[in-house]
Amino acid sequence: MDLKIGDVTLTSRLFVGSALYPSPAIMQEAIRASGAQVVTVSLKRQAPASQGGQFFWDLIKDLDCHVLPNTAGCRLANDAVNVAEMSREIFETSWIKLEVIGDDYTLQPHPFELVKAAEELVKRGFTVFPYCTEDLILCQKLRDLGCPVLMPWCAPIGSGQGLLNVFSLKTLRTRIPELPLIIDAGIGKPSHAVEALELGFDGVLINSALALAHDPVGMARAFAQGVDAGRRAFLAGPMEPKNMAQPSTPLLETPFWAGGGS
Repeated sequence: MDLKIGDVTLTSRLFVGSALYPSPAIMQEAIRASGAQVVTVSLKRQAPASQGGQFFWDLIKDLDCHVLPNTAGCRLANDAVNVAEMSREIFETSWIKLEVIGDDYTLQPHPFELVKAAEELVKRGFTVFPYCTEDLILCQKLRDLGCPVLMPWCAPIGSGQGLLNVFSLKTLRTRIPELPLIIDAGIGKPSHAVEALELGFDGVLINSALALAHDPVGMARAFAQGVDAGRRAFLAGPMEPKNMAQPSTPLLETPFWAGGGS
Protein backbone atom coordinates (compact mmCIF):
# COMPACT_ATOMS: atom_id res chain seq x y z
CA MET A 1 0.00 0.00 0.00
CA ASP A 2 3.05 2.30 0.29
CA LEU A 3 3.74 5.01 -2.31
CA LYS A 4 7.35 5.63 -3.29
CA ILE A 5 8.47 8.95 -4.80
CA GLY A 6 12.19 9.04 -5.41
CA ASP A 7 13.85 7.93 -2.19
CA VAL A 8 10.79 8.84 -0.06
CA THR A 9 8.28 6.17 0.97
CA LEU A 10 4.80 7.34 1.98
CA THR A 11 2.23 5.24 3.79
CA SER A 12 -0.57 7.71 2.94
CA ARG A 13 -1.77 8.39 -0.60
CA LEU A 14 -3.60 11.54 0.45
CA PHE A 15 -1.82 14.86 -0.12
CA VAL A 16 -3.40 17.96 1.44
CA GLY A 17 -3.21 21.70 0.97
CA SER A 18 -2.79 24.29 3.72
CA ALA A 19 -4.94 27.18 2.40
CA LEU A 20 -8.49 28.45 3.03
CA TYR A 21 -9.12 26.83 6.45
CA PRO A 22 -11.25 28.75 8.96
CA SER A 23 -8.30 29.00 11.35
CA PRO A 24 -4.71 27.77 11.71
CA ALA A 25 -5.80 25.44 14.53
CA ILE A 26 -8.45 23.79 12.36
CA MET A 27 -5.91 23.46 9.56
CA GLN A 28 -3.55 21.57 11.85
CA GLU A 29 -6.28 19.35 13.24
CA ALA A 30 -7.66 18.52 9.80
CA ILE A 31 -4.26 17.66 8.36
CA ARG A 32 -3.52 15.40 11.31
CA ALA A 33 -6.94 13.73 10.97
CA SER A 34 -6.27 13.08 7.28
CA GLY A 35 -3.17 11.06 8.01
CA ALA A 36 -1.47 12.84 5.11
CA GLN A 37 2.31 12.94 5.04
CA VAL A 38 2.66 15.59 2.33
CA VAL A 39 1.39 19.17 2.75
CA THR A 40 1.49 21.79 0.01
CA VAL A 41 2.42 25.36 0.89
CA SER A 42 2.71 28.53 -1.18
CA LEU A 43 5.52 31.03 -0.83
CA LYS A 44 4.45 34.36 0.65
CA ARG A 45 6.79 37.23 -0.15
CA GLN A 46 7.00 39.04 3.16
CA ALA A 47 9.64 41.12 4.87
CA PRO A 48 12.17 38.91 6.67
CA ALA A 49 12.75 41.65 9.25
CA SER A 50 9.17 41.37 10.46
CA GLN A 51 9.27 37.56 10.56
CA GLY A 52 6.36 37.53 8.13
CA GLY A 53 4.82 34.08 7.82
CA GLN A 54 6.92 32.59 10.63
CA PHE A 55 3.89 31.62 12.74
CA PHE A 56 2.36 29.73 9.82
CA TRP A 57 5.65 28.04 8.99
CA ASP A 58 6.03 26.92 12.61
CA LEU A 59 2.57 25.33 12.44
CA ILE A 60 3.51 23.44 9.28
CA LYS A 61 6.79 22.20 10.77
CA ASP A 62 4.94 21.02 13.86
CA LEU A 63 2.93 18.62 11.66
CA ASP A 64 6.12 16.68 10.84
CA CYS A 65 5.06 16.19 7.20
CA HIS A 66 6.95 16.41 3.93
CA VAL A 67 6.54 19.96 2.63
CA LEU A 68 5.65 20.42 -1.04
CA PRO A 69 6.02 24.12 -1.92
CA ASN A 70 4.12 25.30 -4.98
CA THR A 71 4.53 28.07 -7.51
CA ALA A 72 0.89 29.19 -7.26
CA GLY A 73 0.08 32.37 -9.13
CA CYS A 74 2.90 32.12 -11.67
CA ARG A 75 2.04 32.61 -15.34
CA LEU A 76 5.49 32.54 -16.90
CA ALA A 77 8.18 29.90 -16.73
CA ASN A 78 10.83 32.34 -15.49
CA ASP A 79 8.60 33.47 -12.61
CA ALA A 80 7.96 29.86 -11.61
CA VAL A 81 11.68 29.07 -11.64
CA ASN A 82 12.43 32.08 -9.43
CA VAL A 83 9.72 31.13 -6.92
CA ALA A 84 10.99 27.54 -6.89
CA GLU A 85 14.51 28.71 -6.05
CA MET A 86 13.25 30.87 -3.19
CA SER A 87 11.09 28.00 -1.92
CA ARG A 88 14.04 25.62 -1.93
CA GLU A 89 16.01 28.04 0.22
CA ILE A 90 13.17 28.85 2.64
CA PHE A 91 11.60 25.41 3.03
CA GLU A 92 14.84 23.47 2.62
CA THR A 93 13.49 20.98 0.08
CA SER A 94 14.10 20.32 -3.59
CA TRP A 95 10.48 19.20 -4.02
CA ILE A 96 8.37 21.68 -5.96
CA LYS A 97 4.77 21.55 -7.13
CA LEU A 98 5.05 23.37 -10.42
CA GLU A 99 2.07 25.52 -11.34
CA VAL A 100 2.15 27.80 -14.38
CA ILE A 101 -1.38 29.08 -15.04
CA GLY A 102 -2.50 29.87 -18.57
CA ASP A 103 -6.16 30.82 -18.14
CA ASP A 104 -7.65 33.00 -15.42
CA TYR A 105 -11.15 31.53 -15.75
CA THR A 106 -10.39 27.81 -15.50
CA LEU A 107 -6.91 28.12 -13.91
CA GLN A 108 -5.82 25.61 -16.53
CA PRO A 109 -2.04 25.13 -16.76
CA HIS A 110 -0.18 26.80 -19.62
CA PRO A 111 1.30 23.77 -21.42
CA PHE A 112 4.19 25.54 -23.14
CA GLU A 113 5.34 27.58 -20.16
CA LEU A 114 4.88 24.52 -17.93
CA VAL A 115 7.17 22.40 -20.10
CA LYS A 116 9.73 25.21 -20.28
CA ALA A 117 9.77 25.62 -16.50
CA ALA A 118 9.88 21.88 -15.83
CA GLU A 119 12.87 21.42 -18.12
CA GLU A 120 14.83 24.18 -16.36
CA LEU A 121 13.94 23.03 -12.84
CA VAL A 122 14.91 19.42 -13.55
CA LYS A 123 18.29 20.70 -14.79
CA ARG A 124 18.67 22.60 -11.50
CA GLY A 125 18.15 19.47 -9.44
CA PHE A 126 14.52 19.92 -8.39
CA THR A 127 12.09 17.05 -7.92
CA VAL A 128 9.28 18.48 -10.03
CA PHE A 129 5.62 17.67 -9.37
CA PRO A 130 3.93 19.37 -12.36
CA TYR A 131 0.28 20.40 -12.15
CA CYS A 132 -1.01 19.56 -15.63
CA THR A 133 -4.11 18.60 -17.55
CA GLU A 134 -4.92 15.00 -18.46
CA ASP A 135 -3.53 15.55 -21.98
CA LEU A 136 -1.48 12.46 -22.86
CA ILE A 137 1.10 14.20 -25.06
CA LEU A 138 1.79 16.89 -22.47
CA CYS A 139 2.18 14.31 -19.74
CA GLN A 140 4.52 12.18 -21.85
CA LYS A 141 6.66 15.25 -22.52
CA LEU A 142 6.86 16.08 -18.81
CA ARG A 143 7.82 12.47 -18.08
CA ASP A 144 10.52 12.52 -20.74
CA LEU A 145 11.97 15.72 -19.24
CA GLY A 146 12.54 13.87 -15.96
CA CYS A 147 9.52 14.67 -13.79
CA PRO A 148 9.24 11.67 -11.40
CA VAL A 149 5.53 12.21 -10.70
CA LEU A 150 2.67 13.87 -12.59
CA MET A 151 -0.26 15.73 -11.07
CA PRO A 152 -3.10 15.97 -13.63
CA TRP A 153 -6.36 17.67 -12.81
CA CYS A 154 -9.72 15.93 -13.07
CA ALA A 155 -11.65 19.23 -13.12
CA PRO A 156 -10.78 22.92 -12.61
CA ILE A 157 -9.16 23.87 -9.29
CA GLY A 158 -11.68 24.36 -6.50
CA SER A 159 -14.66 23.30 -8.64
CA GLY A 160 -15.33 20.04 -6.81
CA GLN A 161 -16.79 18.53 -9.97
CA GLY A 162 -14.95 15.23 -9.75
CA LEU A 163 -13.64 13.16 -12.66
CA LEU A 164 -15.01 14.93 -15.76
CA ASN A 165 -13.00 13.08 -18.41
CA VAL A 166 -12.72 9.50 -17.27
CA PHE A 167 -11.72 8.23 -20.71
CA SER A 168 -8.66 10.48 -20.89
CA LEU A 169 -7.71 9.73 -17.30
CA LYS A 170 -7.91 5.99 -17.97
CA THR A 171 -5.81 6.46 -21.10
CA LEU A 172 -3.23 8.42 -19.13
CA ARG A 173 -2.99 5.72 -16.48
CA THR A 174 -2.66 2.99 -19.10
CA ARG A 175 -0.06 4.76 -21.23
CA ILE A 176 2.12 6.01 -18.36
CA PRO A 177 2.19 3.03 -15.99
CA GLU A 178 5.69 3.68 -14.67
CA LEU A 179 5.15 7.00 -12.87
CA PRO A 180 3.05 7.90 -9.82
CA LEU A 181 0.00 9.88 -10.96
CA ILE A 182 -1.66 12.10 -8.35
CA ILE A 183 -5.00 13.75 -9.12
CA ASP A 184 -4.32 17.38 -8.23
CA ALA A 185 -7.49 19.42 -8.72
CA GLY A 186 -11.25 19.07 -8.97
CA ILE A 187 -11.91 16.47 -6.26
CA GLY A 188 -14.95 17.54 -4.25
CA LYS A 189 -15.94 14.61 -2.06
CA PRO A 190 -14.55 11.28 -0.84
CA SER A 191 -16.42 9.28 -3.50
CA HIS A 192 -14.41 11.16 -6.17
CA ALA A 193 -11.21 10.08 -4.43
CA VAL A 194 -12.45 6.48 -4.33
CA GLU A 195 -13.12 6.61 -8.07
CA ALA A 196 -9.67 8.01 -8.83
CA LEU A 197 -7.90 5.35 -6.79
CA GLU A 198 -10.09 2.61 -8.28
CA LEU A 199 -8.88 3.70 -11.73
CA GLY A 200 -5.31 3.06 -10.60
CA PHE A 201 -4.22 6.59 -9.77
CA ASP A 202 -1.68 6.64 -6.98
CA GLY A 203 -3.18 9.36 -4.83
CA VAL A 204 -5.12 12.62 -4.67
CA LEU A 205 -4.35 16.13 -3.50
CA ILE A 206 -7.19 17.78 -1.57
CA ASN A 207 -7.48 21.36 -0.36
CA SER A 208 -10.79 23.16 -1.00
CA ALA A 209 -12.89 20.07 -0.28
CA LEU A 210 -11.38 19.91 3.20
CA ALA A 211 -10.95 23.56 4.06
CA LEU A 212 -14.40 24.65 2.89
CA ALA A 213 -16.33 21.75 4.41
CA HIS A 214 -18.69 22.45 7.32
CA ASP A 215 -16.47 20.13 9.38
CA PRO A 216 -12.95 20.08 7.89
CA VAL A 217 -11.68 17.58 10.46
CA GLY A 218 -14.52 15.13 9.84
CA MET A 219 -14.11 15.53 6.09
CA ALA A 220 -10.39 14.84 6.42
CA ARG A 221 -11.15 11.52 8.10
CA ALA A 222 -13.67 10.69 5.36
CA PHE A 223 -11.12 11.36 2.64
CA ALA A 224 -8.53 9.21 4.40
CA GLN A 225 -10.98 6.32 4.40
CA GLY A 226 -11.99 6.98 0.79
CA VAL A 227 -8.42 6.91 -0.48
CA ASP A 228 -7.76 3.70 1.42
CA ALA A 229 -10.94 2.06 0.11
CA GLY A 230 -10.20 3.06 -3.49
CA ARG A 231 -6.67 1.69 -3.37
CA ARG A 232 -7.79 -1.58 -1.80
CA ALA A 233 -10.51 -1.95 -4.44
CA PHE A 234 -8.01 -1.37 -7.25
CA LEU A 235 -5.64 -3.99 -5.86
CA ALA A 236 -8.49 -6.46 -5.35
CA GLY A 237 -9.62 -6.11 -8.97
CA PRO A 238 -13.14 -4.69 -9.44
CA MET A 239 -15.51 -6.69 -11.63
CA GLU A 240 -15.92 -5.53 -15.22
CA PRO A 241 -19.28 -3.93 -16.05
CA LYS A 242 -21.61 -5.96 -18.31
CA ASN A 243 -24.31 -4.95 -20.75
CA MET A 244 -26.72 -7.69 -19.65
CA ALA A 245 -27.96 -8.98 -16.32
CA GLN A 246 -26.15 -11.99 -14.91
CA PRO A 247 -27.69 -13.94 -12.01
CA SER A 248 -25.62 -14.24 -8.88
CA THR A 249 -27.19 -17.66 -8.22
CA PRO A 250 -26.64 -20.21 -11.06
CA LEU A 251 -29.89 -21.57 -12.54
CA LEU A 252 -28.40 -24.77 -13.93
CA GLU A 253 -29.98 -27.84 -12.23
CA THR A 254 -32.14 -25.58 -10.06
CA PRO A 255 -35.61 -27.12 -9.62
CA PHE A 256 -38.40 -25.16 -11.24
CA TRP A 257 -41.72 -25.53 -9.51
CA ALA A 258 -44.48 -24.72 -11.94
CA GLY A 259 -47.65 -23.34 -10.54
CA GLY A 260 -50.62 -25.74 -10.68
CA GLY A 261 -53.65 -25.01 -12.83
CA SER A 262 -57.22 -26.14 -12.69
